[in-house]
Amino acid sequence: MQSIENKVILVTGGSKGIGKGIAELLLAKGAKVAITGRNPDTISQVSEQLNTQYPGKVLGICSDVRDQQAEKNAVEKITNEWGKLDAVVANAGLGHFASIDEMTKKEWDETIDTNLTGVFHTVKAAVPELKKSEGYIITIASLAGTNFFSGGAAYNASKFGLVGFSQAIMLDLRQYGIKVTTIMPGSVASYFNDHEPVEADNWKIQPEDIGQIVADLLEMHPRCLPSKVEVRPLRPSK
Repeated sequence: MQSIENKVILVTGGSKGIGKGIAELLLAKGAKVAITGRNPDTISQVSEQLNTQYPGKVLGICSDVRDQQAEKNAVEKITNEWGKLDAVVANAGLGHFASIDEMTKKEWDETIDTNLTGVFHTVKAAVPELKKSEGYIITIASLAGTNFFSGGAAYNASKFGLVGFSQAIMLDLRQYGIKVTTIMPGSVASYFNDHEPVEADNWKIQPEDIGQIVADLLEMHPRCLPSKVEVRPLRPSK
């Protein structure tokens, strides 16, 4: 088992939901974590909150994954602050759900640009540093990346694409000692699609559960490379 103490890890979309759950779990294990998001006020508030509990271990950066230069700037800020980058958790994502005859081009573009092209931007920005550290890329996809459903044209396309992207770059990058894994969760109690988590969501996967999977992957022996991890709630709501 490898220790992740003092490892430098970037979590995109890290200010709430799954991203925040991942960040908190990694911080509890001693990692240094940079979180990014589009809203500067939210990023500032969450990073200050986490730094209170983990002084000097949290860096909040306002960055939109749809902007390639912003992602390059984020990586530069991390390396200026901590001197390296050991892992990236590409978590930022959103969902627009509608029948194809009702879906707008704006909804389509925003879904693809965030969930798929956004991961490309993050990965491209991080790869030079990850080559130095022989690091890890973990993408947060979805079971919707293999299971299509009505109203999911944009979301399915983005997550099917993300699974394919992740598996292809896994083959590209393992020659440099870089691991790539995609995690494919089912129902998670998060703020996804403007949902507010409530007690009735207790049957769902919790954000910290995804954080535990991320930590387990990072701690795994270097000889092992789990390329895909599917995770579901044990007892779905009836």
